[in-house]
Amino acid sequence: MTSQTLPSATTTAAGLTFDSVAMRFPDGTQAVQEASFSVTPGEFVSIVGPSGCGKSTLLKITAGLLDATGGEVTIGDGNLGYVFQDATLLPWRTVRGNVELLGELEGMGKAERRTAAQEAIDLVGLNGFEDKYPKSLSGGMKMRASLARSLTLKPKTFLFDEPFGALDEITRERLNDELLALFERERFAGLFITHSIAEAVFLSTRVLVMSARPGRIVGDFPVPFAYPRRPELRFEPEFAELSGRVSEALRGAFA
Repeated sequence: MTSQTLPSATTTAAGLTFDSVAMRFPDGTQAVQEASFSVTPGEFVSIVGPSGCGKSTLLKITAGLLDATGGEVTIGDGNLGYVFQDATLLPWRTVRGNVELLGELEGMGKAERRTAAQEAIDLVGLNGFEDKYPKSLSGGMKMRASLARSLTLKPKTFLFDEPFGALDEITRERLNDELLALFERERFAGLFITHSIAEAVFLSTRVLVMSARPGRIVGDFPVPFAYPRRPELRFEPEFAELSGRVSEALRGAFA
């Protein structure tokens, strides 16, 4: 989670804009090659692509964890939320303590911090677990706590780096439903990385496909289904047809 503005970026009212972003690592590996796309407020964009194609690299560049070697990222006004693949909870802190962490780092007063944390805990369905430690939580509950931690600073833009990939299918689908409810309420600009085509189509307003390394955008699929989305949408013919088209583009991305 970060609230900073990248030194090389400008701020606008838009969510995110990637303009010919490229990344070459010191060992010579070209991870990303001229990726260009945007994510506007109220838009949820998912990226699918082969392993190692640079999907997570784009998020790290956006969050200031890596410096792009080419192009520019423009970040909209407001805080930037980042939910990692792992929940990254501090084992010696309770759920409440973990959720309050970013507020502490931002210098929030104790009362304000406690209120923001409780609101976020309630929003992700962890009320009643405030005093539990991470070791006593399920994988899904840990991810809820991680999401709540980012919510305390009320980000206008959210980055999700395959947060549900390690969970079982039932828990994953349940958290997809809960994330959609949160998106419908907050209408942040969301950029979501996943290897699951079904997850991408179910969550998103658009699905982008990246090629094999060096990664570039080779497919852009608008998702026509209105929100709120019922869980049964996953079994409808239109959902299967769109998922098939994304899958075909993904197979071509390996070429």
